[in-house]
Amino acid sequence: MLARLCAEPAVRVRIAVRRPPDELPAGVECVRIDGLSASQHWDEAMQGIDVVIHAAARVHVMDERAADPLAEFRAVNVEATRQLARQAVAAGVKRFVYLSSIKVNGEETEPGRPYRADSVAQPQDPYGQSKLEAEQMLFAMGEETGLEVVVVRPPLVYGPGVKANFASLMGALQRRLPLPFASIDNRRSLVARDNLVDLLLLCARHPAAVGQVFLVSDGQDMSTAQLCRELSEGLGVRPRLLPVPAPALRALGLLTGRSQQVQRLLGSLQVDILSTCQVLGWQPPVSVRQAIRETAQWYRERRGQ
Repeated sequence: MLARLCAEPAVRVRIAVRRPPDELPAGVECVRIDGLSASQHWDEAMQGIDVVIHAAARVHVMDERAADPLAEFRAVNVEATRQLARQAVAAGVKRFVYLSSIKVNGEETEPGRPYRADSVAQPQDPYGQSKLEAEQMLFAMGEETGLEVVVVRPPLVYGPGVKANFASLMGALQRRLPLPFASIDNRRSLVARDNLVDLLLLCARHPAAVGQVFLVSDGQDMSTAQLCRELSEGLGVRPRLLPVPAPALRALGLLTGRSQQVQRLLGSLQVDILSTCQVLGWQPPVSVRQAIRETAQWYRERRGQ
């Protein structure tokens, strides 16, 4: 994102982070903060800023240990965001672009019935609930203060540097482990990092973006089996996909206590970006194949292969 911002003419860029990176593109200022909390002061970060793109959050965790997960998510994703937005208004910031999550809509869709921008929000976990509450809080603040609020809900984001399950999948494919996905005919929307960044930057300046919720994806959905084949091609290996029936995999997930992880690989989650494209005149600039190849290439280089 920083490289793209620096390429924009007459744009001044400042980032606020807990741990400043070793290197930054020329022209990027860096302000160190303690973290996302309701007590964080943003005065230094906000000086002379017109647009805030808020992409930090307490994200969903698979091994949640908090006694009250919803309270923990609200503290960061709602109250810390409220503090940031209030100080942005006080500093004269005009627009606030909030990176939310498709988990606000839910966890799964029926094939051919994707989430749309006007779909009813039905979060299924504390993370999704906290992101919905943050959206509602920001829009209310926008109405009260005139702050231009824009919300973007992405599905799974991938690209060079990706971690968690996506990186684990690439590792399994590179080691040529047998994976039981050959018979899985689901459909999942993903969004490449570069496509998401392109949309966020457009939302920061497009007049029609104000007050809107935008869904985003690469515009081409894939099954888990298709994703494995595309990644394998980028990794330079032949995938070993076994035709195991989905009910058997779900039963295995129950036995191993990994039902949620298994269902993410078996179920469908599609988003419809037609409204996003029409309102903003936007199209994903990077194709799915190109983005997957770049991600796989990064992984190969990182692994020294």
